[in-house]
Amino acid sequence: QSLPQQKLLTWLSVLECVEVFAEMGTARVWGEMGRWTIIVLIQLAKAILRLLLLLWYKAGIQTSPPIVPLNREQQQPLHPQDMEDDNSSGKGQTYVGRRSSRVVRSLQSTPSLQSRHWGSPQQREESQSRRAEEMNQPPTPLGLQETIAESVYITRPLLHLLSLGVWGQRSWKPWLLSAVLDISSLSLLSDLKDLNRRERAELRRRTILLLYYLLRSPFYDRYSEGRILLLLRLLADYVPGVGFVTRKWPLLLYPLFCWVEKNRNSWA
Repeated sequence: QSLPQQKLLTWLSVLECVEVFAEMGTARVWGEMGRWTIIVLIQLAKAILRLLLLLWYKAGIQTSPPIVPLNREQQQPLHPQDMEDDNSSGKGQTYVGRRSSRVVRSLQSTPSLQSRHWGSPQQREESQSRRAEEMNQPPTPLGLQETIAESVYITRPLLHLLSLGVWGQRSWKPWLLSAVLDISSLSLLSDLKDLNRRERAELRRRTILLLYYLLRSPFYDRYSEGRILLLLRLLADYVPGVGFVTRKWPLLLYPLFCWVEKNRNSWA
């Protein structure tokens, strides 16, 4: 990746990390009008950055978060000193049992705690190189159809916010518009072949996120809420030990859940 592309990814990651905090802080200081203003500005900035990555830098299917978090346990490299100890076969590096004649590594050649592993050094090096190769694979080139599908997915939050401003938060039209755009984008991208591991994981994540439409107003207010509460009551009445969780924890988490559901439409 070029340096400008890395900067765009960094700024996009920063926006995704602070958008909820910015929305809450703005609503506390400037009220509801300021809250919706900062929502529109953040979503507009995110859409511009993602479209630049898609159309200018040919970044392909973009993941969320834009920069994949580093797994330090899996990415822990072999230290040069440990590699020398593993590769060396001197007399001081091994110990031969007197009765079993088993060859084991001596305590003097034991690697540091951070770099210990159960497999052989060769196996670990192969797994690390394979994982690095998967992470560094170039994005799959997108055709016209796939580029349109990714553009639809990127601009969907802006279209959803626009529909909320036109028809209101209680209307079914914003909910239907957002769902149609999500499903259409996934349908067009499903024809892609030879996707790398990161892109396949992103498409699976987007497919699973379609379940959130069951918890978004107005569908939740009219259909999901009553069924979820009925299921919780049935579990509390007929499953031993579940009553404590279903009766106590919803009372503690219900205000947070209501706040998340209320603002979920603006975060989409």
